[in-house]
Amino acid sequence: MTDDVIAKDSPEVIAEEVARAMWPRDRAGQLLGIRIHTIRPGYARLVMTVRLDMLNGHHMCHGGLIFTLADTAFAYACNSYNKNTVASACHIDFLAPAKEGDILEAEAMEQSLSGRTGVYDITVRTRTGKTVALFRGKSYRINGEVIAGLEKADAAH
Repeated sequence: MTDDVIAKDSPEVIAEEVARAMWPRDRAGQLLGIRIHTIRPGYARLVMTVRLDMLNGHHMCHGGLIFTLADTAFAYACNSYNKNTVASACHIDFLAPAKEGDILEAEAMEQSLSGRTGVYDITVRTRTGKTVALFRGKSYRINGEVIAGLEKADAAH
């Protein structure tokens, strides 16, 4: 085997390929200007800049958009194994406001994965380190793969 084949079969490469496959279909993430920073198995870090059109009536980033950023990071983390996975429950605590121009980072970390279910904690922070929100998502694996046949194709090499 060559190093290229070994690397292609690695969980890290699979996670990156899954993110590349999901991104073109992620219209909501694109609309909000969300950017993928880091992907690995059970982990994702995404970034979003708070724009003027994201502010609510109090001149703060709308909570629904912060939730969407966290939920998007959750989706990339829990689908990183190339198994179709959806949310079964989510909860968010808003801790501090985000303002126009703030760059928000959502870091999703797998806490538990057993059978078809998982638990992920997502922290949304400003680039200066202020924690804006804490999100917990529970995942459920459904039938299918994000990229059909990826594992089989890799095994054939």
